[in-house]
Amino acid sequence: MGKIIKILAGVVLVALGAGTIYLWWGELLLLIKGSIGLLLILAGLVAFALAMD
Repeated sequence: MGKIIKILAGVVLVALGAGTIYLWWGELLLLIKGSIGLLLILAGLVAFALAMD
């Protein structure tokens, strides 16, 4: 019985996540576009740190 509840909870959470992505698609893309610069800076810092070893 507990396994069925866990599976149902997982299905519900996946459905809610998919619905949220569908409703907020524009804002999600804006967030991803805004994060690209910070990700590149972080990748550069990691590359510098690896090069120092």
